[in-house]
Amino acid sequence: MANHPPLLAGKHVVVVGGSRGIGAATAHLSAAHGASVSIIYRQNENAAQKVIESARQTGANANRFRADASNELEIQTALASAVSEFGPINGLVISAGIFEGMPLSEMTVEFWDRTMDSNLKSTFLSVKSALPHFAESGASVVIYTSTAGQRGSSIYSAYATSKGAQIIFMRSMALELAPKVRVNCIAPAWTETEMADASLTALGRESVAAGFPLGRIGVPDDVAGATIFLLSNLAGFITGTTVTVDGGVDMRG
Repeated sequence: MANHPPLLAGKHVVVVGGSRGIGAATAHLSAAHGASVSIIYRQNENAAQKVIESARQTGANANRFRADASNELEIQTALASAVSEFGPINGLVISAGIFEGMPLSEMTVEFWDRTMDSNLKSTFLSVKSALPHFAESGASVVIYTSTAGQRGSSIYSAYATSKGAQIIFMRSMALELAPKVRVNCIAPAWTETEMADASLTALGRESVAAGFPLGRIGVPDDVAGATIFLLSNLAGFITGTTVTVDGGVDMRG
């Protein structure tokens, strides 16, 4: 059997929101598959450094760059620094965002705006700021949305709205940026991350897991694996779609 090179060998992958959870898992797996990895983090420098050290243990080049992805100048500066170190961007993964709920009757404009800035504005600015830096050979963008953005969610209406808007933005960009840049979304269901921990605890993990046909709650590597596929040349004819990684929980007819 022929030996194949790592799926991302020679590529530069940037993970916006790569210091924890799914973003961190994707950074590590990208490095394991041969990519040079840049992670953009907003606050937790120690967590970001741990991700970088883990990525470097695979033998990959890796570094961290601080930016609030909802701030245009900050994300532009961070991406320019990453490109200066590792070269043009072959893969852009957008994992930045927040997960908060509030009943509509109590929701403030500040709450709504914070959700849209963190989840939607950061997506828009990350893609826009990366445009001058995509590799001439082409690039792949993967945006993490949510199954909530496909079906809606009581109490989490602001979050679901921001995630649904990400899907429409992705489809629009897939048209606008083709054929050079492929753009896709991944929609996870409940996944064991720090961001989801409090909600999963309140709901009860056993009851949540019982709703999954595959019998368990998702883990970050489930989403990271799908991401590596979409970033790689194996997915070279896939754009404008949302890959649902949900253990079958949101099956639709």
